[in-house]
Amino acid sequence: MSPHWLRRGLAALAAATLGTTLLIAQPVAPAHATSSSQDCSTDTPALVAASPPAFDALGVRQAWELATGAGTVVAVVDSGVNVANVHLREGVLPGVNLVRGTDPATTDAEGHGTVAASVIAARGVEGSGLMGVAFEAEILPVRVYYATSEEAQEQGVALTADRIAAGIRWAAENGADVINVSLSTTENVPAMAEAVRVATANGALVVASAGNRETSTVAEDVPRYPAAYPGVLGVSAVDVNGAWVPGASYTGEWVDVVATGQQVPAAFHWAGDCVQAPGDALPSSSWATAYVSGAAALVAQAHPGETPDQWAHRLMVTASRSQPADRDDRVGWGLVQPVAAIEFIDDGSAPGPASPIHPAPEPAPAPTSGIDLSPIEDPMAPTRAIALWWMIGGVAFGALVVLIARLGSARRPARRR
Repeated sequence: MSPHWLRRGLAALAAATLGTTLLIAQPVAPAHATSSSQDCSTDTPALVAASPPAFDALGVRQAWELATGAGTVVAVVDSGVNVANVHLREGVLPGVNLVRGTDPATTDAEGHGTVAASVIAARGVEGSGLMGVAFEAEILPVRVYYATSEEAQEQGVALTADRIAAGIRWAAENGADVINVSLSTTENVPAMAEAVRVATANGALVVASAGNRETSTVAEDVPRYPAAYPGVLGVSAVDVNGAWVPGASYTGEWVDVVATGQQVPAAFHWAGDCVQAPGDALPSSSWATAYVSGAAALVAQAHPGETPDQWAHRLMVTASRSQPADRDDRVGWGLVQPVAAIEFIDDGSAPGPASPIHPAPEPAPAPTSGIDLSPIEDPMAPTRAIALWWMIGGVAFGALVVLIARLGSARRPARRR
């Protein structure tokens, strides 16, 4: 048995800067990630006392009564994870650097991966309200780029579609249960599609950003990868009130669910906390994706014997939406709800996305009134018919007698007086 499945078996027994998604518009000219964070500085580390507003919208604290992420591994395919931050000193595995193998993936010059990792699995510390959705999960950092600047491109350390693909595959082959990809590209490369297939086959759910309009040089709603691949849970962002913001997100069939992407407390490099997308800044699918990956880790812990497709189905079918049977290209199946996802019992009858293990239910027969409207045979009908004919015959005979009498009277001669 592989370590991946062994860990799941043990879990089953135990249970008895920043701020925006990176988009690669072209392989040689990725769009730069812009900072939407508040005025945070590594020179003056600070902690944010407020807890994440997303916790109320997603019901995270209630979900902790059912699961905390313990025993699960969430890979963060990104810029690395800085373990010097107080929230990430525990629970971060060595990981791998797929750009340069000379320095560890547990450092992070860009900071993007550190933010994502903290949203997923930050440990709580005194004086800070920040905790990860799955605060007892382990983070597996997979560095696939250093920066998104022109200089990084010239040096060959910028983000590429092939590196994203390599990161997904490495994570899948090295024990990840959930693979967070807070990145997107318009390039549909065979290596990435194959990496997703390998991930699913190895029992890992890929959760990926559906893309941020703000940081893209592509205005059209064209598919984003890996979110658009089958088997990947594509995530878009809503604001702190749960509203979809046209200027922030794309629309498309690759959007499966949404989560909060605004006013997100997170780890800031090695220096405490910082709120990403503060105030009325546009919500970011990067951080929404991390919230969903955390929710997926809770589901994976609670249901270690299920497949990635089943985990994804739980998150989609139980997401909050106005019409249970309908999805929307803006918000997919709706806002993820971890408690409902964990408690869901799949018998194939729930409205919404099709169950991965049950056939679609047979259409219900057309309703009937329950009243038999077919004609009923009258046992007295023959008798009534005979009586009717006798009555008609009697009337006709009487009329004939009267007529004959009148004719006879008319022919009788008058008497002489």
